Amino acid sequence: MRRRAIGTVTRDKTLKTRRVEVPRLYQHPKYGKTLKTTTICYAHDETNQSHNGDLVEIVESRPRSKTKRWELVRIVTKSTSVKVETV
Repeated sequence: MRRRAIGTVTRDKTLKTRRVEVPRLYQHPKYGKTLKTTTICYAHDETNQSHNGDLVEIVESRPRSKTKRWELVRIVTKSTSVKVETV
């Protein structure tokens, strides 16, 4: 079974590639404190449909490049931020 994750797109400048940050919680092995970190995954987006701030679901896939090992399945929620273009 292939792993699935839900995270936020943080970079969409490259063609067909998205940088997705997946938040996770874990306990420190010695002190037991719960720590919050993010895992960075590079996902393949064939149609360039996701953009910065979108919440997306990704699934593990075959390696497509040196760093890209995930595929975009669907966009859970679109970003509500508004782009402002300078003239």
